[in-house]
Amino acid sequence: DTSQIARFEASLDELERLVQRMEQGELSLDDSLQSFERGVALYRDCQGALEEARLRVNVLLDPGAPETAQPLPPDTP
Repeated sequence: DTSQIARFEASLDELERLVQRMEQGELSLDDSLQSFERGVALYRDCQGALEEARLRVNVLLDPGAPETAQPLPPDTP
């Protein structure tokens, strides 16, 4: 789903900008806390999107037992 990919990329970009701002050390304590809280939410959103993608790949690899799906060997088309 392209909207999920776009959401993941937007969240990751925002997270990177937040980290850069926090690393500069020029934020107030309140702004730092708000940025940290937002960063945690963005991180969780990214993790959720990655987990959804992993589950979708597993279903494609083994629809009958996605929880035990194994990656295809490198020489498999």
